[in-house]
Amino acid sequence: MTRRWTPSLAALALLVAAGAPAIADETPGVSGDRILFGQSAALGGPASELGTEMRRGIMAAFAEINKADGIHGRQLDLLSYDDRYEPEAAIANTKKLIDEDKVFALIGEVGTPTSLAAEPIARQAGVPFIAPFTGAEFLRDPDLTDVVNVRASYFEETEKMVDSLIRDRGITRIAVLYQDDSYGRSGLAGVKQALERRYLTIAGTGTYMRNTTAVKTALLRVRQEHPQAIVVIGAYLPSAAFTEWARKLGVDAIILNISFVGTNALASALGPAGAGVYITQVVPFPNGDSMPLLAEYRAALEAYDVSAAPGFTSLEGYLAGRLTAEVLRRAGEPLTRQGFLSTLAETGEFDIGGFALRYGPHNHGSNRVFLTMIGASGEVVPVERISP
Repeated sequence: MTRRWTPSLAALALLVAAGAPAIADETPGVSGDRILFGQSAALGGPASELGTEMRRGIMAAFAEINKADGIHGRQLDLLSYDDRYEPEAAIANTKKLIDEDKVFALIGEVGTPTSLAAEPIARQAGVPFIAPFTGAEFLRDPDLTDVVNVRASYFEETEKMVDSLIRDRGITRIAVLYQDDSYGRSGLAGVKQALERRYLTIAGTGTYMRNTTAVKTALLRVRQEHPQAIVVIGAYLPSAAFTEWARKLGVDAIILNISFVGTNALASALGPAGAGVYITQVVPFPNGDSMPLLAEYRAALEAYDVSAAPGFTSLEGYLAGRLTAEVLRRAGEPLTRQGFLSTLAETGEFDIGGFALRYGPHNHGSNRVFLTMIGASGEVVPVERISP
């Protein structure tokens, strides 16, 4: 957790005398030398790797920007609290960040149920809600002008899954295992919608409770329908448990995961047992070279934390940090929350190292979806299609 710094009157006098940017008293989180952001995320508990990696990516971007003199002479700072992927904790954290810590904006909320709980609080306070780590459709509502999405939606990810299964393999019997909350139901709705467009229906469903790995009963229920493929809308630990049970019980259906699963964590949990498991992604392959963003991200990550391995979640966090800095830079002075959001809307399109983000009534960041697979040795590799 980052400590707050409150300048003394003498320090303020020195800043003014030195020609530092004037402090925008009317804008919480903005001081003479700092812009403070807040984050409530799963930093502990069974989904902790998601929050930890999202934070690491944001911090890598902020550190890179701060090293280059920050934004308008101010350093970017992030104050993070652990909500363990639970809505009640997310509500408490969000209120504290806004009311007590006086952050400029919220960034990197992890999860659909937590975002569903936290976003209305941010909206009521007029606080930007930047880059939530969820593709839930409700965050694409044009009326939510406080929300700044970065990633593609779950509907776009599930469309990619269904299209690839049918186009590449001729598979039409597709079942769904989903977390029994707003996240799981959002992904389930996406699969249903993609199938209905092709005059098909879901071939069985199974559910499990959030923050548990009690998935065996759900697997037995799904197995009865003899699916050719199973789409998992969950986090990495229950998904890993589900896949391991499926293999033990001889279920030979193709297993696909949505990006929120936490790819690196899932691959690590499964090891070689994950061979042939597919995951859709909303950012390009972190170790690739398809665009300048990737080399910039890896350099920033290494500079921030030399022990950190590149990954999809921290890359998404880095992208969020870079976008935030670019909007701040364009917003100019005086820096206000509404000015930040207006600048985003008026600019409309941003190129972050070759990765395009578009904003408008029908554009909500990126709509790009990529396909990856866990290989025979447990490594994650990019793929173009679902192979036999």
